[in-house]
Amino acid sequence: MSPVRPSWHYVYILISEKDKKFYTGVTNELAGRLEQHEKGLVPSTKYRRPLKLVYYEASLDKDDSYRRERYLKSGMGKKYLNNRLKKGLTG
Repeated sequence: MSPVRPSWHYVYILISEKDKKFYTGVTNELAGRLEQHEKGLVPSTKYRRPLKLVYYEASLDKDDSYRRERYLKSGMGKKYLNNRLKKGLTG
């Protein structure tokens, strides 16, 4: 009997190299979702390409990921991200 593999859920942050703004999303298949963004298949980022993955978090609970996404989109969450990513975003 093989062990049950956990199902991960990811909150991810992309930055548009075109307008320098963040895009925050949730997925259970990070590599596939990033590929969709790169190919222009996601309407909200289609015209903001190229995009760069700058941050992600993994959780075993889908609801936790959606709560975290809401927080990261809030004013306090944006401050957290700017502080957390400050060095990485400036070079």
